[in-house]
Amino acid sequence: MGVTEARRPCAVSVLGGPTIVLDLGGQRIVVDPTFDPPGPHAYLTKTAAPAVDAAALGRVDVVLVSHDQHLDNFDDAGRAMALAAPLVLTNPGAAQRLGSPARGLAPWETAELDGLRIQAVPAVHGPADGERDDSGHVNCEVTGFVLSGEAVPTVYVSGDNASLAAVAEIANGVGAIDVAVLFVGAARVPPKQGGRPLTLTSARAAAAAEVLAPRVVVAAHLDSWAHFTEGVDDVAAAFHDAGIGDLLDRTPHGSWLDLEPFVAT
Repeated sequence: MGVTEARRPCAVSVLGGPTIVLDLGGQRIVVDPTFDPPGPHAYLTKTAAPAVDAAALGRVDVVLVSHDQHLDNFDDAGRAMALAAPLVLTNPGAAQRLGSPARGLAPWETAELDGLRIQAVPAVHGPADGERDDSGHVNCEVTGFVLSGEAVPTVYVSGDNASLAAVAEIANGVGAIDVAVLFVGAARVPPKQGGRPLTLTSARAAAAAEVLAPRVVVAAHLDSWAHFTEGVDDVAAAFHDAGIGDLLDRTPHGSWLDLEPFVAT
């Protein structure tokens, strides 16, 4: 079934690029909204529109923004949609730039939303030895998120993270992950970090899945932008090579994956 304003009890859908919709714990949550049409976006090029328009989502309760400084994760239409929502959760620097209704969460800080817990977790937007900005972040400040609560799966959303060390820290700090939404695509921008990947490669995504040991992996951030250099077939091949091919979900963009089977019992 395709995504509409009708809510599901417990489900996720990738709309294209990094943009995800989660119906979880009675909340409709959108992650990293990118709803602009294809075309040039400063030094990046968008190649495809999302599978579902923002207007078709109906009321959104919370928007999660891993970072606000790159248009492939937060474009103009996505920004407008986020700032019209009741609450935006993001990293502290982004919250300061965005203003109301944004709230910044430092790593390991948690927001409570009617029984649903949303925790910020570390992310590193590039190689471990990459150039750091004035705040000490590789490329820019980014956060991942872990969502959990009563009778829902624990869901990890990586954001633009390329670090297996960060993944290991999350596995140790959070505990069991039921659903891992990994931003992959091996994003490369030649002037940045020597053209090295700024997000997980397919092989490193498979390694991250082995560390996290989730019940299912949802791959996002692997299409719709020209600087994403690996697609879903690359991810599937890497998971197959690692012997964990059955973990990778292949639900089409804009369709729901029901998460109820992945709730820990």
